[in-house]
Amino acid sequence: MRRNLAARIGVWSAHHRKTAVLGWLLFVVLAAGIGGASGMVEMTDAENGAGDSARAEQILSDAGLSHRAGEMVMVSSAEPDGWRTAAQQLTTALGKTGEVTGLAKPVASEDGKDALITFEMKGEAATASDRVQPVLDAVSGVQKDRTDVTVHQFGDASAGKWLGDLLTDDFQKAEFTAVPLALGILLVAFGAVVAALLPVGLALTACMAAFGLLSLASHQLHLFQTTYSVMFLMGFAVGVDYCLFYLRRERDERAAGRDAETALRIAAATSGRSVLVSGLTVMVAMAGMFLSGLLLFKGFAIATIIVVFIAMMGSVTVLPALLSWLGDRIDAGRVPLLNRRDKRGKKESGRLAGKLLRPVLARPKFFAAVSAVVLLVLAAPALGMKTEELGLEKQFGSDSQLSVAYRHISDTFPGGPAPAQVVVEADDIEAPGVRKALAGFDQVTVHRAQNVAEIEIPMPRGEDDLTELRDKKLPAAFEGTGAHAYVTGEVAGSTDFNDQLKAGILPVFLFITAVTFLLMLFCFRSYVIAVTAILLNLLSVAAAYGVMTAVFQHGWGASLIGSEGVGAIESWMPLFVLVVLFGLSMDYHVFVVSRIREAHGRGLSTRAAIDEGIRRTAGAVTGAAVIMVAVFSVFGTLSMQDMQQMGVGLAVAVLLDATIVRMVLLPSVMALLGERNWRTPRGLSRLPSLDHEEPEQAPAPAAAPVGTGLHG
Repeated sequence: MRRNLAARIGVWSAHHRKTAVLGWLLFVVLAAGIGGASGMVEMTDAENGAGDSARAEQILSDAGLSHRAGEMVMVSSAEPDGWRTAAQQLTTALGKTGEVTGLAKPVASEDGKDALITFEMKGEAATASDRVQPVLDAVSGVQKDRTDVTVHQFGDASAGKWLGDLLTDDFQKAEFTAVPLALGILLVAFGAVVAALLPVGLALTACMAAFGLLSLASHQLHLFQTTYSVMFLMGFAVGVDYCLFYLRRERDERAAGRDAETALRIAAATSGRSVLVSGLTVMVAMAGMFLSGLLLFKGFAIATIIVVFIAMMGSVTVLPALLSWLGDRIDAGRVPLLNRRDKRGKKESGRLAGKLLRPVLARPKFFAAVSAVVLLVLAAPALGMKTEELGLEKQFGSDSQLSVAYRHISDTFPGGPAPAQVVVEADDIEAPGVRKALAGFDQVTVHRAQNVAEIEIPMPRGEDDLTELRDKKLPAAFEGTGAHAYVTGEVAGSTDFNDQLKAGILPVFLFITAVTFLLMLFCFRSYVIAVTAILLNLLSVAAAYGVMTAVFQHGWGASLIGSEGVGAIESWMPLFVLVVLFGLSMDYHVFVVSRIREAHGRGLSTRAAIDEGIRRTAGAVTGAAVIMVAVFSVFGTLSMQDMQQMGVGLAVAVLLDATIVRMVLLPSVMALLGERNWRTPRGLSRLPSLDHEEPEQAPAPAAAPVGTGLHG
């Protein structure tokens, strides 16, 4: 049997299992320990932005004028001026905390029933959320004592505190829900405790090591606060899937009568090769995010590349070592009812897949057209997709305390919660022309030593006000003065971020499609399969976009998952989902098409090879898809709107990919193409084959003693 790279790695690990297992454990402990000790470094506002808003933040940072965390408290009463006593108590209580500065006098609303108190937190804005609790206690204390008024608070520090606590709770919820869920699915799939625990254990240790390495990497490439959640989502799902593919093939070969050594070698050469190809494809696809021009995506890219690489290497090294050591003990802890089902599982899954395939292969044109139409209909809402950088008030849901406070303050004092900040930079901020220009604005703070000025301008009309400010007011005011004015703030930051995304998505798309094409071309030595893979991926992504837009932008069915429509999709979501799905869909595509190609290589016709390949992979693909959908769906139930969008989008895409695409569209398209599927370019025909050579027929079944395997 000729051995490819995956087979050589698997055989080495099986013969040196102690080295492989202990080496893996040492690596995980060292990576997690060192990374945990180093801590994670989060990106600054300037690093997370783009365009003029990022430039404004950078000017302030370079000048040592970092923002203080601003806070607003609105006191409302039923009668005009009924808030005055409570506002005085609140001002006194806030001053006693020792954490606030710039405490302004209350500003009354037009009807006199509300008052807005503004102030800033002392110290660095980045750590204000860690010090805001006394302020929150002071505000809630006044509210508790004064039942005749209503108090609402919103600001950078209070929202940051809320967000930090929520992310911690959500991450724990995801971890404690996803792991038992995956374990239960694997237990049903394998019918044995040890076989179910193995993929989960390897996936979790891969995530632990990746967390540590990512923390180390964050000292060079600063990260967004949700990056760890994204890493766990990807790492756990991919890690379990890779182990599942490998383990399922090894068990199938044993069930076919092969001895332990041959079964493990074939699993390494086939599923191990698929894992290497899939992992490489995912990592290369993720690398496309480096072309986005945004640090957020660079962080996502390095996080997913690290965790996928570790999960991939664990699957092809330590997994065969453990399988060799365990031997038949892999079936230890059998669950009687589930075990009987497992014994029939291979035949039942193949029989069911065969029943589904029979009409598809009999009428491929009809089923190709119907499945394509279904996906296009699901994709239709994406034509009206609107993206924006969702503010915290949208992230938490309209009924959350933070969102209610934001809405009341914004309605009563338009432009208050999200004013624009203009940063003016000049060689001499005291020059007559600059001083005259600054005099035309109301809220101006001049920093003479740094030659920088800050102007705060209300933005009640959002983007319309921003456009007018940038295109008309600022050029008219500062033209000819030698000063440069840049606008930042919530609206400006979201607009600039979206503009950069629109500019960056094309090079990212071209990169991942080109690289995916080349990888598929090299691995399958067929440009037809490479092109088909890309087109099927695009249909899956488009359908996921459509569902996300329908649910989270328009609110169709959002209440069914405990969410709501917010009128837009998180700005970073479309690019992230595109890249992730392009990578993840290769798991199924490579696994299924590899098995079809194996059958065709043994002399079967294309249609017969399609039938055999899909029937034999149906159980593994179904199990892998169920696990991925389950893990992604857990994130769809979290509190943050962007996590919900990501979880639902990925879950829907994987579900469609594993059902409509792999079970209907792929076989029907391949059946229509026939022998054209296997056309090899002349240049690639000279390259060595990446396939293994397995015996035509399995040997007669032989019962191997429990615990036997390869020995080193």
